[in-house]
Amino acid sequence: MNKYLKRGLLLIVPGIGFNILGYAIKQNEWGPYGWAMILGTILFGAGFLFVFYSLVRKVEYKGLVEERAAEAEKKEQRKAERKALRRNRERKLQVNNMT
Repeated sequence: MNKYLKRGLLLIVPGIGFNILGYAIKQNEWGPYGWAMILGTILFGAGFLFVFYSLVRKVEYKGLVEERAAEAEKKEQRKAERKALRRNRERKLQVNNMT
C-alpha cells in the first residue's frame, strides 16, 4: 500500500463521516447542515483522487518495468548476434589463411 492510497483512504473515511453527519443534522433539524456536507464532499473527492492516482501510478510502473525488460531482451539478442557474426568472420579468416 503506497502513500497515495493510504492518504486517499484516510480522506475518504472522514468524508463519508461528515456526509453522514450532515444528513443526520438535516434529518433531525438541528441547524445548518451544509458545512458538514460540503466538507464531507471535499474530503471524499480528494480521497478519491488520491486513490485513483495511486492506481494510475501502479499501472504506469508496471508498464515501465515491462518496457525495460523488453529493451533488455532486445539488447541481449543484439549482443548475441554480434558475437555470432564475429565468430563467423574469424572462422572465414582462418579458412582463408589456411588456403
